[in-house]
Amino acid sequence: MKDSQSRRQSDAGKKAEQWPKKITEGRVSVTIYRRKTPSGNYGYLVENYAGETRKLDSYSSEGEALEAARALAKRLSKRDVVAASMTKMQAIDYASAVQTLEPFGLSLAVAATTLAEVLKVVGGVSNLHEAATFYATRHKHAKRIPVTELVADLLKVKAARGASIRYLKDLRYRLNRFGTDCKKDACNVTTADIQEWLDNQGPNTQSYTNFKRVLHLLFEHAVNRSYAIDNPVAGVDKVKVHNGTPEIFTPGEIARLLAVAPPDFLPGLAIGAFAGLRSAEIERLGWPAVDLVGRQIVLDQHVAKTRSRRIVPIHDNLAAWLAPYAGHKGKVWPGTHDEFYERQQETAAATAVDADEAKGIKAQKAVEWKQNGLRHSYASYRLAVTADDNRVAAELGNSASMVHKHYKELVKKAADAEKWFNVKPDGPANVLTLPAAATA
Repeated sequence: MKDSQSRRQSDAGKKAEQWPKKITEGRVSVTIYRRKTPSGNYGYLVENYAGETRKLDSYSSEGEALEAARALAKRLSKRDVVAASMTKMQAIDYASAVQTLEPFGLSLAVAATTLAEVLKVVGGVSNLHEAATFYATRHKHAKRIPVTELVADLLKVKAARGASIRYLKDLRYRLNRFGTDCKKDACNVTTADIQEWLDNQGPNTQSYTNFKRVLHLLFEHAVNRSYAIDNPVAGVDKVKVHNGTPEIFTPGEIARLLAVAPPDFLPGLAIGAFAGLRSAEIERLGWPAVDLVGRQIVLDQHVAKTRSRRIVPIHDNLAAWLAPYAGHKGKVWPGTHDEFYERQQETAAATAVDADEAKGIKAQKAVEWKQNGLRHSYASYRLAVTADDNRVAAELGNSASMVHKHYKELVKKAADAEKWFNVKPDGPANVLTLPAAATA
């Protein structure tokens, strides 16, 4: 009797250790396999048919494998029960869903699992389309090109379009400096990359602004040629340039600038210097607002920065500079915002003069472009002529206190102010003429 019982216990023990093992739940069975590893230990594999194809999930211990197999069996059994009790309409929905997913090669189970994971990330169905649209926009196809090659391409284009040698030299210096540090493709450069690089260039706010300007130009070039999806410089911090006392141009410097200014830029340059309009106002200004007969520029609300209509006088020298443009239509500045600032740098660079001993010509450094220098110059020279804070403030669209604070006695000699408003294309001997007298 004891021997028989002992044999039954022994057979039961052997049966318990038989492999593979099966875990059954309802009509579903999940198989567990045991395999000996090269190290002599055992590994455990759970057969998983939850997806489109059979796969084996690996576990390091028998306990983990058993737990996983039970959970899988319960899940599959529940799915089996739902399928068995499916209504006709549910069956139609299922067939429709499978058909919809067919072009993507996805089973309904895989699609549902993926969707659930995505919804956790985006925070619900209402955000899903917006998130997908954003992703698609950010991952449009862009031609991959290193930043160094992008810089070379921009310089090539600028040279072909007739940019001055000195302007190209400035661009090359600034952009090559960035390209040396940035080892990425242009399409992968982020706003954070640009911001960090600019912040590392030192505390000089003017330098920060100058580098930001040329980088914006670089990545606009990239966007226009599909080397980048958007311009990362657009999101970079703006900084206020701190130069202390406003810097102004001398009569000689403005004469040199006007002497080399391209025809499309000359009117805006002259209006900024001799009427004191802001750069943004010049960019919005149309020729119909420039009344050469009535000798005034009428700034409507949509043009003036302060959204308040104002009238600025056209002085004799400004009238002389604008006379060749009488009857023009459209915008005074025909280009874009970025091109306007680009033209400033080109014009300033073009004022440099190389020495020529044979002709008796001495070398001259280029005129340094001054931040808001045209408007500051007009305000300073005009105040020196009129000694009237209110009058100048009305012409500038500023307050009298602002004019008094920033421009009072910036120009101490009335003679210098007279020279400023006598800078003309031609005239009598006491007028600062061009180009012969275009010296600092």
